[in-house]
Amino acid sequence: MLSYSEYVLIVIKHAINNETLSRYQERLLFVTNSLAFISYIIVASFSPGPNAILSMAHGGKYRLRKSILFNWGIFIGVLVVMNICAFFSRMLLTIFPSFQSIMIWIGAAYILYLAWQTLKSQTKSDASVEEQEHIFVQGILLQFASPNTLLYGITVYSSFILPHYETPAALSFFSLLLAVVAFIFTACWTVFGALFQHFIRKYTYWVNVTLALLLVYSAVALIMRNF
Repeated sequence: MLSYSEYVLIVIKHAINNETLSRYQERLLFVTNSLAFISYIIVASFSPGPNAILSMAHGGKYRLRKSILFNWGIFIGVLVVMNICAFFSRMLLTIFPSFQSIMIWIGAAYILYLAWQTLKSQTKSDASVEEQEHIFVQGILLQFASPNTLLYGITVYSSFILPHYETPAALSFFSLLLAVVAFIFTACWTVFGALFQHFIRKYTYWVNVTLALLLVYSAVALIMRNF
């Protein structure tokens, strides 16, 4: 027969063991979610979509110092869109299906326009002030025209962030983090284009045709994936 004190000690040990197991499970879940989150944003940011294709195109057309303005445009655009997704994701999840088809056609049309601009563009060693402003604004507008950026933001926040963080400071931090990641990985494509600038200049027409076709494919895939 157990004494009262022995019974209390057993209960305490059992509670400690349960608490330790609970902490271990929480840490394991945190690591698993973190790895999934990091993997998703890296793959999504580095994949050869319109941002990557145009970054490489500008890298080959202008000097790196000038073409990086497009990536700064992407940074600003992604930062704004991610903040919208952070603070209105629940509402966006509700209303997005109603205007998703409209956004798809607008995004596809804008990507096709960029494909046409890429096809008829010429390689330049420098850019005028107007052209610099143009590629910067282009980087911003592309994030609003393509529904992929909005879908990316909704997915990231609803699946990985909002279940664990809800304070405005935390949401703003993750928006900045996602914008920085987008800038870094699209800048890699810009550097790639700049490194092969000699090749791009030598075969300007065929490079432009290839990049334009990739953009056309992106636009068609965007439409087909949602039908």
